[in-house]
Amino acid sequence: MKKILVLLVLFLKVIAASSQYRTDTSYTVKSTYTKLIDKYPFITIAKAKKNPNVDQVNDVVYNQQKNRDLHFDAFLNTNKKLNPAVILIHGGGWRSGNKNQMQEMAQEIASKGYSCFAIEYRLSLEAKYPEGIYDVKNVIRFIKDNAKKFRVDPDKIAVLGCSSGGQMAALIGTTNGNSAFEDAANTSKSSSKVNAIIDIDGILAFKHPESKEGEMAAFWLKGTYEENPENWKNASALSHADKNTPPVLFINSSFERFHAGRDDMIVLLNQHKIYSDVKTIENSPHSFWFFQPWFDAMIGYTTQFLDKIFK
Repeated sequence: MKKILVLLVLFLKVIAASSQYRTDTSYTVKSTYTKLIDKYPFITIAKAKKNPNVDQVNDVVYNQQKNRDLHFDAFLNTNKKLNPAVILIHGGGWRSGNKNQMQEMAQEIASKGYSCFAIEYRLSLEAKYPEGIYDVKNVIRFIKDNAKKFRVDPDKIAVLGCSSGGQMAALIGTTNGNSAFEDAANTSKSSSKVNAIIDIDGILAFKHPESKEGEMAAFWLKGTYEENPENWKNASALSHADKNTPPVLFINSSFERFHAGRDDMIVLLNQHKIYSDVKTIENSPHSFWFFQPWFDAMIGYTTQFLDKIFK
């Protein structure tokens, strides 16, 4: 009887938490596969190889917002006491997607000698810009606060994101030390500074000749460009790139719209002698990171870059 009561309480807590915010479940690996399979009949959903040297810890609570917990899944390489860390941010148009979509990537990168964290953050149906940015910076500070526990070298932190997550990763990295992008309620003494950016098919500028951002961006940014130009500018990594920006790897599909502003940003990085690299996955669709034969190439580019910066 006691066990039943405990389960009932837990169930009611889950129901109560989920009722506080809306979710959009339209962007999934399965739905993306269904969308792409006719044009790319050779694709398969990528599965990471399980590695005995990687410990997986799911649903670690890193913060609480409006009476609900925010979580991450940790993938920790146990060969060393301290590893460089990689924070992985899922895509989904700032509105959909979830941390589970980054687990295969996190598992595979962790097997190469890293501590990886597939994170949950608040999406646009629950919280508008810049709240999701605060969440990512909060998780970075939490991981630094608990660096030994998670086998992390706090001076070697990379942020990686796909699609809208890539846009966020670039913004996180280009706003190192910018208090306007920090959660004022966070009392951690650790900084949210990151030391490397990996932007996988994420835009660098919302308003740009190559950009085709529309309703989903406007919903997150609290209005169209005409209604809220300041947010469209401030949410663009290109607006912030300077001498404090860390090295950047851009991994892109063959669709130009998903790297809007990239070439302009590289010009700025070159002016400050900051290392950057571009890898293009030829003849690939957006969301290529979910699928073979592109998954292995993406992991290879990612770990080569990380090894160059951190090892």
